Amino acid sequence: MAKLDERIGFIGGGNMAFAIGSGLVRCAIVKPSQVLVSGPHIKNLSRWRELGAVTTDDNCEVLEHTDVVFICVKPHILGQCASQLKYKHVPSAKDASKLIVSVLAGTSLKTLEEKFDFIESSGPKVIRTMPNTSMQVGEGCTVYTGNARVTHQDLEKVHIMLNALGLAQQVPEQMIDAVTGLAGCGPAFVYTIIEALADGGVKQGVPRAMALQFAAQTLLGAAKTVLITGKHPAVLRDEVCSPGGSTIVGVHELEKGNLRATLINAVEKATQRSTELGKK
Repeated sequence: MAKLDERIGFIGGGNMAFAIGSGLVRCAIVKPSQVLVSGPHIKNLSRWRELGAVTTDDNCEVLEHTDVVFICVKPHILGQCASQLKYKHVPSAKDASKLIVSVLAGTSLKTLEEKFDFIESSGPKVIRTMPNTSMQVGEGCTVYTGNARVTHQDLEKVHIMLNALGLAQQVPEQMIDAVTGLAGCGPAFVYTIIEALADGGVKQGVPRAMALQFAAQTLLGAAKTVLITGKHPAVLRDEVCSPGGSTIVGVHELEKGNLRATLINAVEKATQRSTELGKK
C-alpha cells in the first residue's frame, strides 16, 4: 500500500471527515500524527484524539500547517469559513503547492476557486470530490475532479487516498451532482432497504438480530455478485426467479409497490437538492 508523507488536514471533523481520516489511518496511508483536524467545539473531536490525530478549534491552524486540506463543513457555511480563513491567513511559500479538497455537496470548482483565491495569487489548487460514508469500512464510492491548476501528481495523490477507502474514479465535473444522488446519498437508501427486509423477516418469525444480519449479508452478497460476475442485475434476478416459485411472487410485490420508480425518484430528488444546496 502506498504511503504519503504529507500532512493531511480536515476543516470540519464530522462524520464524512472522520470516515476519510480514520480510513486513511486504518489503511496506513498516513500516520495518526500526520492528521490535523479542526472543529468549533474541541470536545466534539474526542474520537479524533482517540485515533491519535491532533485537534484544534482554529481552522486557520489546519490551513497553515497541512499540505492537503479537506474542506468538510456544511455547504451553507462555506462562505463564512473561507472569510475567516482569509482574514487570518499568513502567506507562505507552501501556498503554491497546497491542495484544497472539497467534499461539499453541490459546490462547484468555480465557487471553491473564488472562496479560496487568497491562498495563491495564480489561483488555488482545488479538487472537488463526492465521497460516501462507507469509506469508514473501506467500501466507499467516490468521484473527483480538479481545476486547471491541479497537476497529474496532485490527482494521483488524491486517488491514492480515496481509492484506498473503496472505489475512486475521476469524472467530468458535470457528473458529480448526479453521482451525489446515487452514491453519496445511496447508503441511506440501502440502509432503508436492509431495515425493511429485516422487518419482513421478523414478521415471518425470524429473531430481530438474526433478521438484520441476514438482510445485510444478502445485500452484500448480491452486490459482490454484480461486481464480480459483471452480469446485469436483471440477468442475475432471473437466475433466482424459478417459474412459479416464491421469488417471482416477491418480485411482483416489489413492482406493485413501485420500488424501482421510488428509487429512481429518490436519486433524482437527492441530485436536485444537492444542486440547490450548492447554489445557496
